[in-house]
Amino acid sequence: MKTYLSVIIPAYKEAKRISKTLLAIDNYLSRQDYSYEIIVVDDGSPDNTAQVVKKFASLVRNLKLIDNKENHGKGWVVRQGMLEANGQYRLFMDADNATTIDHFEKMIPLFKQGYQIVIGTRDKKDIEGAEQAVPQSFLKRQLGNAGNLLIQLVAVPGIWDTQCGFKAFTAKATKDIFGRCQINRWGFDIEVLALARKLGYKIGIVPVYWINDPDTRVNLKGYLNTFRELFKIKWNLIRGKYE
Repeated sequence: MKTYLSVIIPAYKEAKRISKTLLAIDNYLSRQDYSYEIIVVDDGSPDNTAQVVKKFASLVRNLKLIDNKENHGKGWVVRQGMLEANGQYRLFMDADNATTIDHFEKMIPLFKQGYQIVIGTRDKKDIEGAEQAVPQSFLKRQLGNAGNLLIQLVAVPGIWDTQCGFKAFTAKATKDIFGRCQINRWGFDIEVLALARKLGYKIGIVPVYWINDPDTRVNLKGYLNTFRELFKIKWNLIRGKYE
């Protein structure tokens, strides 16, 4: 019988945080009436992330590890996990548990309505009810809004929060979209949504309560690379590289 939900967790240097996240996900999913699998994709972590996950194999039900020995980037490992999953629905979420697994329940009604992709948002401009536990500074908010406007102008109009790490896809949409993706690092979220629009998929949005982790992996260089990848995505779309 096909698995109902696959949860894909990309991980890089997450030895200190991954255990708490795995236990929280297992505690919630083990009480649901649908089948599931949890797939951790280690992105060549130099610490003992993979070893920590292996130790939890006897504690966490249906836990699988994809242990990459080289670092490829978040986009690469999310794509790998999504395409190797077996679920009817496939959700990727961050290893820091910034958006908790119970938010998936908000997505189920939209899938039943015919949406093939449902994404979480932290921005109230997308949908009422989105909230961040600790609001960002005024300067960060203004920079974020400017960046989001650029992303909308270039590739994904109408979505303010393209980067929230909580997105779910049907199995068909997963294969159709992720099978075409070429961006390996932070800009992959933009590519996924741009391809979804290009291919005519219906995208639903749910509000999330996002808890910022101060030990974030995203830095200024990451932001700049994301914008570089944004224009690469646009160029790929223009040249028909996703056909």
